[in-house]
Amino acid sequence: MPSQREIRRRIGAVRNIKQITRAMQFVAASKLKRAQDATLAARPYSDKIDEVLADLAAVLSGEDHPLLARREGGKRCIVLITTDRGLAGPLNTNTIRFAARVITEHPGDLAVITVGRKGRDAMRRARVPIEAHFPGFGDRPTFADVLPLARLVTDDYVGGVYDQVDIIYSHFVSTLVQRPTLAPLLPVTPAEDTAVGIPGRQFLFEPNAASVLEQLLPRYVATRLYQAVLEAKASEESSRMVAMKNATENAEELIEDLTLVYNKVRQANITREMIEIATGARAI
Repeated sequence: MPSQREIRRRIGAVRNIKQITRAMQFVAASKLKRAQDATLAARPYSDKIDEVLADLAAVLSGEDHPLLARREGGKRCIVLITTDRGLAGPLNTNTIRFAARVITEHPGDLAVITVGRKGRDAMRRARVPIEAHFPGFGDRPTFADVLPLARLVTDDYVGGVYDQVDIIYSHFVSTLVQRPTLAPLLPVTPAEDTAVGIPGRQFLFEPNAASVLEQLLPRYVATRLYQAVLEAKASEESSRMVAMKNATENAEELIEDLTLVYNKVRQANITREMIEIATGARAI
């Protein structure tokens, strides 16, 4: 049975942890609102540019722009987006396990570009080739932050380094649900639903198709990557807020249990002392 002093020390330590987790919960909650608003605001733009490029891919080919070229059997690149920091619940574990399953189920020549320290460390431990690494883009990622990553991906694809580029990230569904997602990035694929988009897919390019695609396709790649980064950021803050809330509640339960044990030990000590006093008095 531990002594009263040891139990008091443990209660104090748990109470300090509770204060830290509660503070982290409130900080994550404040960041979540901002990250969620940014994610939801960017979704319509990302969906529309995705729709337009999918329609263009249905009527154009790799001859019009190299980012539309389809190549088979070559090297595959996966852009893996995770977090830099831990204490985010099962978010990084689920994303990394999902990426490992994708890599295992589709063996072949493959390389990974990591965004976030957690994904980089996991890929290193698994001995997966890492072509490049980008640290997390902070609490307020901007479109300009993603441009170097987008430029690297597009240049390597145009140069024939990769024949396929995919993104793996955590899709923000709700505060309690974040789903690991695999999204194809390059080459641009036609929309599966032929009824979606411009009727008849009649396009007039000014001054020409090559000039339009030269401006549109790189921005499409950057927009898709930026949206994935925003989704991952919102998922991180929501998962961290829930994890810290659970940790705070667990600390409260542990404090109650330790307090109960402390009272039992204290009562046993008082009873023992009273017996000793009574025994001494009787002996006198």
